[in-house]
Amino acid sequence: MDVSGGRGQPQPGNDESAEHTGPEAQPPGGTGDAPATPSTPTPADATDARPEGPTPDPGAPAPEGGTPQDTGAEPDHEAPAPGHDRHRTPAHTEPPAHRPSHAPAERPEHPDHPFAHSGSGGGKGQPPQRPEERKRGGLLMGRPFGVPVYVAPSWFLVAILITWVFGGQIDRVLPELGAASYLVSLFFAVAFYASVLVHELAHTLAALRFKLPVRRIQLQFFGGVSEIEKEAETPGREFVLAFVGPLLSLVLAGLFYLGLLAVDPSSVPGVLLAGLMVSNLIVAVFNLLPGLPLDGGRMLRAVVWAITGKPMTGTVAAAWVGRALAVCVLIGLPLLTQSGALGSDAVDNVGMDTVLDALLAAILAAIIWTGAGNSLRMARLREHLPELRARTLTRRAVPVESDTPLSEALRRANAAGARALVVVDAEGMPFSLVREAAIVGVPEHRRPWVAVGTLAQDITEGMRVSAELAGEELLDALRSTPATEYLVVEETGEIYGVLSAADVERAFVKAMARPS
Repeated sequence: MDVSGGRGQPQPGNDESAEHTGPEAQPPGGTGDAPATPSTPTPADATDARPEGPTPDPGAPAPEGGTPQDTGAEPDHEAPAPGHDRHRTPAHTEPPAHRPSHAPAERPEHPDHPFAHSGSGGGKGQPPQRPEERKRGGLLMGRPFGVPVYVAPSWFLVAILITWVFGGQIDRVLPELGAASYLVSLFFAVAFYASVLVHELAHTLAALRFKLPVRRIQLQFFGGVSEIEKEAETPGREFVLAFVGPLLSLVLAGLFYLGLLAVDPSSVPGVLLAGLMVSNLIVAVFNLLPGLPLDGGRMLRAVVWAITGKPMTGTVAAAWVGRALAVCVLIGLPLLTQSGALGSDAVDNVGMDTVLDALLAAILAAIIWTGAGNSLRMARLREHLPELRARTLTRRAVPVESDTPLSEALRRANAAGARALVVVDAEGMPFSLVREAAIVGVPEHRRPWVAVGTLAQDITEGMRVSAELAGEELLDALRSTPATEYLVVEETGEIYGVLSAADVERAFVKAMARPS
C-alpha cells in the first residue's frame, strides 16, 4: 500500500528532505486568555500532490519516542469555540468569545524524532468538549427552547451578598419584619436573576431566529451569559441580537413600575417591586453603554461594520471604547458614590462603604477591560480561521498491519519521513490509529516485542475527517468527536494522513496571536 502523504510531502525531484516538513510550532508562553505572540509560522507548502512513498531504508535507525511524560490520558481541556458569542448581563464580561477549540499549526516537526511529543496527554492536545459533556458549568435548571440553563457556583456567593445588603435596607424600611427581612431579600435575589434570565433568553431567541446555534445560558457572578456559537452574518442582525437584551430589561422595569403603582410602596410587595424596577433599569442602562463586551458595544460594532463594511473595524472601535469605559468606571464610580450623585449622602472621609465601592468599581473595570481585549483577540482569530486547513496540517502516515512490531513500524515511518501510523487490515483498509502518546510510553528496548495493534485506537466515524475541511467546519468536526488523532481521507476514501489535535491547537494559538 502506498505511503500516504499530508502537506509538505516531497515530490520526485524535489530537494526537500523527506524528514523535514516545517519548523516546530512552539506554544506561546504565558497563561490565561492572552497568549504571548509567537514567531510567524512558515507559509504552507504549496503542493498537495501524493507521490509514491520512498523505499524504506533497511538500515534506518528507529526513532526515539520523545519524552515519556505523555501518559495518553484524555485531557480535560476546554478551549473557546470559534464563532461562539457570549452575551453577559448586566455587564457582558466576555466578548463574542470563541472557545477556541483546536486550530492547526504548521506541522511541528523534529527531524531526529518523527514521533515527537505532541502534548496529547498534557491537557492541550484534544479538541474541546462541550460544557455539557464535561463539568456541566453548574446546576442545570432547565432547557427553555431546547437551550440548557445552568447556575454557576459563583451565583450562590452573589445571592448571599445580595441577601445581606438588601436585607439590611429592608430592615430599615420595614423594621417590623425582623429576621424575615432577609428571607424577603433572598426572594429578591432569586427574582432579580430570573429577570436576568429573561434578558438572556431574549438574546437566545433572537439567535435562534437567525439560525445561530446557542450552546447554553449560564447565570453566574455579575449576571448571565448566552453562549452563541456563531457570529451574525450581517451588521443588522448583530445590532438586533445585541439590542433585544437591554430592550427586555427596560420592558421588565416598566412592568414592575406599573405593578408598583397598584400596591403600597411601604409594603413588602412594594419594596420588592421597587427593587426589581431599579435593578432592571440599571441592567438595561449599563448594557447600553457603547463599549465591548457590553450589548451597547456590540451595537456600536454593528454600526461601524455597516458604515465601513468591515466587521474587524467595528470590533476594534468598540473594543477601544470599552477599554476607555473601563477606565471611566474605575475612576468615576467611586467619585460619583462619594459625592452623593447616585442618591446617597456625600462622604467626606474614607470608610468601609467607600472601600467597597472602590472594590466594586475595580471588579467591573477589570471585567470590561478583559472582555474588550478578548473581543479583539476573537475577531483576529475569525479573520485567520479560514487559513486553518486539514490538508496543510495533516501528518504523513505509513500503513502497517496490527501485528507489526513497533520498532519496525517506526523504522518504516522514519525512512518515509512520516510522523503517524495507521493500522490497516489484510486488504489495506484502515481501522485504527496508533496514538502518539502510547508510542512514547513504550521504552525503546521493548519496541521490537510490542505489536502496534496493542497501542492502537479504533477509528470511529467521527474520527474520519475529510482533507478538504477548513476553518470553522474543521473545528466543528473535531469538537463533535473529541480525540487526540484523526484519520484524514480524500473524497475517494483514500488515506491522506493523520491529523493531531495538538497540531491543531498550536496553529489555533498562533492564529490568535498573529496581527491582522
